[in-house]
Amino acid sequence: MSSQSAFPAFLIDKHIAYIRALDKKTDTFEYYGTEYLRISGAYWGLTALALVHALPVHEKEEVTQMVLSCYDAETGGFGGNAGHDPHLLYTLSAIQVLALFDNLQAIDVDRVAAYVAALQQPDGSFFGDKYGEVDSRFVYCALNALTLLNRRHLVNVDAAVQFIERC
Repeated sequence: MSSQSAFPAFLIDKHIAYIRALDKKTDTFEYYGTEYLRISGAYWGLTALALVHALPVHEKEEVTQMVLSCYDAETGGFGGNAGHDPHLLYTLSAIQVLALFDNLQAIDVDRVAAYVAALQQPDGSFFGDKYGEVDSRFVYCALNALTLLNRRHLVNVDAAVQFIERC
């Protein structure tokens, strides 16, 4: 058996540099093509950095302001970017980003939780937004968000589980 690994070395510094550069290349098609999911992209990138112990904690305020720029005060939800309609997917991403920085106190937890809870339907499913799309992933998003906010009691978890079982 060879003493060399079958896998190349993990070049952690290159991975960190790549992830950190993603939001700096603002003159590319990819940057503009993903504008609608900026908050989720921030979550994915920041989580990747956290996994390799490179979360930019010194950027907590900047990141928090970016998250808050996606907040819709009328509904209590978050859009994928500033000025976008609120949606459950992006609301979860916003909560997750703030949780990464231990900064959930930056939002009105009760208002955001009420937005999420109001999306539950009598059959246990959840709408993604005001337009009424139902998808099983929205159950996960809602329960994850409400768990992070310590507000899962606001929804009927049993009905949500039964909805998933019927899928």
